[in-house]
Amino acid sequence: MKTSNSGIVLLAKRPGRTSFSSLFTIKKALHTKKVGHTGTLDSFASGLLVVCTGSLTRLSSRITAFDKSYEAVICFGKETDTLDPCGEVVRTAELPTFSQFKKSLEKFSGKIMQAPPAFSAIHVNGHRASELARSGNVVQLPKRPVFVYKTELKEIQFDDGTAFSSEVFADSADCPDFAGRKVLYARVMFEVSSGTYIRSLARDIGIDCSSAAFLAGLLRTTVGKFQLKDAAGYSFLPDFSIKNVVESLEIQKSENSGNDEADRILLEEIPAKLNFMTPELAEDCGFFSVVLLKKYEFQFFNGRPLNFKFFKNFTENPDFSVSGGEKEVQFAVFSEENVFCGIINMNKGRLYYGYVVPKAVEV
Repeated sequence: MKTSNSGIVLLAKRPGRTSFSSLFTIKKALHTKKVGHTGTLDSFASGLLVVCTGSLTRLSSRITAFDKSYEAVICFGKETDTLDPCGEVVRTAELPTFSQFKKSLEKFSGKIMQAPPAFSAIHVNGHRASELARSGNVVQLPKRPVFVYKTELKEIQFDDGTAFSSEVFADSADCPDFAGRKVLYARVMFEVSSGTYIRSLARDIGIDCSSAAFLAGLLRTTVGKFQLKDAAGYSFLPDFSIKNVVESLEIQKSENSGNDEADRILLEEIPAKLNFMTPELAEDCGFFSVVLLKKYEFQFFNGRPLNFKFFKNFTENPDFSVSGGEKEVQFAVFSEENVFCGIINMNKGRLYYGYVVPKAVEV
């Protein structure tokens, strides 16, 4: 039997836990120190973490660049310095009307210019922006282009405490009395490009509708083709609603790092749900797949110059143009036994190595 702890873990991070502690759980479950995250989530946030382990940590940067989907709870009337519930209030304003909010939300679609939060991991002169901001420095990060593919209003709560789901206000003609009511919270679904800050979207929507806002809750639901519903620990996530987000903010004052029942079950669930590299998973990661012929395995694993004849699919699949274009194409290589062997690249009709995965140990 071949054993390996190299794969991709889909983990459902719970609110109140840090991404670091979640990575520790994966290391413990798989008995490995080699893990690579593809985008962390703040402690107040929850949802999908895609974590590469073992030899697949080399794929981390590629998955980080995938588009993502979120559900966000936006709180109006206040803006915090961190643009999330962990910061200090720096500005207050009148609540927006439902009509103002909906008009503003519709503007944040397609390609937009966005200024990242001052409290972020972006480096400024060799220092993280968040470190400079915490030291009292004024941090103004330049705007950069991001893409918002879709926005969808899911739930609204007015200042009198009444809440309504999307079925009620999907058609404004069905709820004309909503127009002038004051919005305190809104739950919105966003599909965005990599590098988009939902905290900044919350801030900018608040400003655009003549109010102030911060991100009160966040749930990441997809990363590329990876979905939260397939993640280990998904059953432990509370329903993402305005009511639950507001209540959870009171509970998350300190992280519970103890070995609770959920952690114990996760240690069993993570190995069972470890995704080994397959042609199907390679496709989800954005790779084409090719089969390494057995008679050329020695040349491949010993770094000999690559040749198209090493691979079965190049001669059988017309989509793989041997002449090639200007754009680099990456391929996941599998043995005839369907074992993942590594990554190769093709550019201008030539093949070269990305990396080679050592053969799994026979036990």
